[in-house]
Amino acid sequence: MRLILERFVEHFADIYGDDNEKFVEEQGRKLFLLYLKPIINGTGNYYIEAQTRDARRTDVIVDYLGEQFIIELKIWHGNEYNERGEKQLLDYLDYYRQDKGYMLSFNFNQKKLRGVREIQIDGKTIVEAVV
Repeated sequence: MRLILERFVEHFADIYGDDNEKFVEEQGRKLFLLYLKPIINGTGNYYIEAQTRDARRTDVIVDYLGEQFIIELKIWHGNEYNERGEKQLLDYLDYYRQDKGYMLSFNFNQKKLRGVREIQIDGKTIVEAVV
């Protein structure tokens, strides 16, 4: 999944560059799923806004080759908003008993740091991709 996010960041940057047109999270989800679908086609599935027993909704869950990947998508609205997204993802990881999760942030700031990084929070790994 990390490699998929790395390639998505590259391709998104090639296509959209520093375009800062009005963008909503739903558009980001559609673009990412369009990118993801041919990769997992026939070998896995993805679920959009899968509901947990406590009525919370994850953004995307991918089942691929016997593994499950939890992915949170966000539009960048500052560090505080990003930290809330990380907390939300950690809650999902606890619910699904996973140690690693993925966050894809669409950031339209001129001085953004585009790329993929790993962070450790509460014994869990979050792979954050910023486009």
